[in-house]
Amino acid sequence: MRTARRDHGLSAPFCTRPLGWSMRAPDLAKQPRIRRMTDIKTYGMSERADHLDFDIRSQLVRPPLVRPHRHEYFQIQISLQGDTEQNVAGTVRPFRRGYLSFILPYRVHVIPHPEGSRYVIINMAQQFLRPGLDVDPLDLEDVPLSRAPELAPFLFQEYTDFYFSEDEFADIEALLDKLAQENANRRFGSVEIIRGLMLQLLGLTCRKFEADLLRLSASQAQQGSRRAGLQRAVRYIREHLAGEITLADAAAAAFLSPNYLAHLLKKETGKTFTDLVTERRLEFAQELLAHSSQRIAAVAHASGFADEAYFARRFRQRFGQTPRAFRDSVRARISGA
Repeated sequence: MRTARRDHGLSAPFCTRPLGWSMRAPDLAKQPRIRRMTDIKTYGMSERADHLDFDIRSQLVRPPLVRPHRHEYFQIQISLQGDTEQNVAGTVRPFRRGYLSFILPYRVHVIPHPEGSRYVIINMAQQFLRPGLDVDPLDLEDVPLSRAPELAPFLFQEYTDFYFSEDEFADIEALLDKLAQENANRRFGSVEIIRGLMLQLLGLTCRKFEADLLRLSASQAQQGSRRAGLQRAVRYIREHLAGEITLADAAAAAFLSPNYLAHLLKKETGKTFTDLVTERRLEFAQELLAHSSQRIAAVAHASGFADEAYFARRFRQRFGQTPRAFRDSVRARISGA
């Protein structure tokens, strides 16, 4: 589907196009602290692209997004000029001329482009990249490379710097120019040509970084990434047991989307987010009952339960005895020892 034609500034190659305007890189230290995941916007293709399947543009078309955000679609950013860093799912890597950044759907990320930067952004829907790949975007990390090798750069962006030397980068720039020209003048057969050029770009990346990508695949690095995300979420829960804990806030602390965190918890632990929070609160209450002299009402509140009766009911469901009976049994064992 195509919307009204707009000037993409693509009449000249990306590598020679003069910069029409610039954005100063944001001072991230001065940015407002993101307290809730609802502060992180999720963008659809219709909001950031002129086509719903594939789009390519230079920095001339839209002001860059300077706050952490995520997309429903795949994205590739290619740096033509400028020196900055990319933050993808909490992992920071360099981003300067010759670097490509591959971003999975729903990955929280931000690339602050400094003044004078030139770059290209490619956005594409999952069904464009891999027609017939009937997999939930949240499960893409579980797709084996033997089934969809073109996913490799996206899966391992957090572990690899996808950098091309000047000679190698010339081939990348040539592909970008062809992609931009075909996309700007779509006609019968254009989608197939664009997909073919896109696969060439991914193929060049996979071939250059073949050893690293196969090693990471064999070591199941993406599982380590999932574990790290879960650990960050669990750490956040543990540190905020006494207060209100929301899925959105825990996801923000883990650099994950709320849907992905909930999905990951269910897959890895078999528990819902609410189940996990309640379990951790009850375990913490156990510790307080056993090793402090706080009143039971105080223990309930310190563990995040506003209502003492509800706390007592959940405690008995979990441990088979009331909080008072548990404390008495602990004291009896200590005195008997």
